[in-house]
Amino acid sequence: MTTYAIGHLHHVEMGPDIVEYLEKIDATLAPFGGRFLVHGGPVESLEGAFSGDLIVIEFASRERARAWYRSSDYQAILPLRTSHSTSDVFFIDQVSMPHRATDVLHA
Repeated sequence: MTTYAIGHLHHVEMGPDIVEYLEKIDATLAPFGGRFLVHGGPVESLEGAFSGDLIVIEFASRERARAWYRSSDYQAILPLRTSHSTSDVFFIDQVSMPHRATDVLHA
């Protein structure tokens, strides 16, 4: 089942370490089939307030997402980001298709 790595980044201190992280992350994703679906950008808030940047990376499975995050290549660059931002990062699976809103009542 498709899994998404979601990152909500706050207070990013743009500088050489963040630039290096951005230059290197794509190469860490490639072996695991990860691809960016959302990478920051303007947000149109309809309810509540949103601050920071939202990142969504798609993987074919939770196992591939975990393998990427735990990989030595990604772990080597991770401090470049974590030392210069505050983040909430998590994995979440795509819903089974077809999906209806009431399906969550039976989970």
